[in-house]
Amino acid sequence: MFKNALRATALAALATAVAVPAALAGPSGAEPRPATAKPPVVTSVLKGEGRMDYPVRSEDVRIKVDAEAVFPADRPFRPSRTTGTFRIQHSYPARDGKPARTLWGDFKVDCLTTGGPTATVTGILVRTSPGHPWRTALDRHTRMGVSFYVPGGDGKNAARDTARIGLSGATAKGRPRLTRCMAPAADAAVVDGGYALKDRLTS
Repeated sequence: MFKNALRATALAALATAVAVPAALAGPSGAEPRPATAKPPVVTSVLKGEGRMDYPVRSEDVRIKVDAEAVFPADRPFRPSRTTGTFRIQHSYPARDGKPARTLWGDFKVDCLTTGGPTATVTGILVRTSPGHPWRTALDRHTRMGVSFYVPGGDGKNAARDTARIGLSGATAKGRPRLTRCMAPAADAAVVDGGYALKDRLTS
């Protein structure tokens, strides 16, 4: 009988020892961590197609662009991410027994910066029309820049000839590439078409 009492006491103690840690442990699994808020950003967008004023009136030079840049809201000076493309196209009429032709180059945008009604875009040459002189005259994947002045922002509110474009061209073969985000002043009037510009600070 004494042995039975000892056995019952031992079993009760064991049950208590097992039950107490289980109660203290609480629900299994770690508590979910609160989601980390993403830092605020601002964006700039430039889209459109326009013909620029060119000294040879019979030739047609057009710039088509579709670019977007994301900037940290607390440092909206240099983009943290830029996407898009632009095309420089030059059409020549038939002359001297040669047929009319159109040459073009497509660029992958690597920088878009904006300020009020102005924008600067640079990009890497990724594709050209067949037989384009750039294929032999320039280094592969050269960089070019284009600047824009877009009064009114939407390409519609201002007279067409007040919008302007500037082209950098490319550096000579074998020379260092143009620096990202750099382009000359927008000095050529847009004589056809137009652009829509959303600036990071004013929209």
